[in-house]
Amino acid sequence: MRLVELVYILLLLHLSTLLIISSTNAAANNEQQTLKTTTDSSSSSSSSLFNPKLPPRALSVSKKYEGSSNLVNLRYHMGPVLSSSPINIYLIWYGKWAVSHQLLIKDFLLSISPTRGRRSRAPSVSDWWKTASLYTDQTGANISRSVVIAGEYSDRKYSVGTHLTRLTMQNVIAEAVRSKPFTVDHKNGIYLILTSVDVTVQDFCRAVCGFHYFTFPSVVGFTVPYAWVGNSGKQCPEVCAYPFAVPGYMAGNGPAALKPPNGDVGVDGMMSVIGHELAEMSSNPLVNAWYAGEDPMAPTEIGDLCEGLYGSGGGGGYIGQVNKDKEGRTYNVIGRKGRKFLLQWLWSPVLNACAGPNALD
Repeated sequence: MRLVELVYILLLLHLSTLLIISSTNAAANNEQQTLKTTTDSSSSSSSSLFNPKLPPRALSVSKKYEGSSNLVNLRYHMGPVLSSSPINIYLIWYGKWAVSHQLLIKDFLLSISPTRGRRSRAPSVSDWWKTASLYTDQTGANISRSVVIAGEYSDRKYSVGTHLTRLTMQNVIAEAVRSKPFTVDHKNGIYLILTSVDVTVQDFCRAVCGFHYFTFPSVVGFTVPYAWVGNSGKQCPEVCAYPFAVPGYMAGNGPAALKPPNGDVGVDGMMSVIGHELAEMSSNPLVNAWYAGEDPMAPTEIGDLCEGLYGSGGGGGYIGQVNKDKEGRTYNVIGRKGRKFLLQWLWSPVLNACAGPNALD
């Protein structure tokens, strides 16, 4: 046997020994193994970074991981984007809502705009929205970075019933306009319908956690983009409040659900869905702007491409590297008043990959 062959065999034996030792140590360690376990030096001492592996969500799985891809054929179809500044949001609270939950959701929405006069804590909600603002229309106008709540209406009497369909969702808007006419600018804004935990919606939990479309003049009287998101806290948190809930059949057989940043699985779970729908409605308000695929009635949009991804190192069941504070609550962005949220990443047309302000690179 030649010396070179002997050295090669010895190296193989050495590597095999190292792999066995590594596997034994990992098995003996009861802590969750992650893709990346080092703490960012810029993080405060009251929080840590981790990248938990969770079971696949029941509704869908991530369509795109962090890395770039030339296979995603996201194209512009010449329609408008929400470039007028500010984006006027008209909120419709359908059903019975706790004031504390309303304030939390409104704080998130108002955190999208850059903070005037002082720098937001990083990674911020407004920095997260920068990815959405990269999209333009055919004139080169970007999606606006400024968002305001231009009006609110509470329908505590369930005027259209406790079960809504995609069509009767527009009746909710029509009822709000008739009952409490918004300002004259409401036709130049967007409607956001938020249904309470006791309201069921067509395809909710089974196929969708939220959706966006535009109103029909025959129902509402004019055409305006709108989005709906439901509170899944009691209906299907393991589907629509992921990763703050996991399917019951997974109990004891995998990692536990993550702790919501504001203490409410349903409402905290809504934040990411609201962000998802707002980003897609802004980049594809009339279903003729930015989307992948050939069917505008079933488009793959900038939120769909990054579903289930919240930080660097995501993919294969990992949500990506996110923060955990000293109480064990999970988040990846911070709002204007210091509130914390966990928002999914969005597809960047510049990077041709999913992106978020908490990225480690």
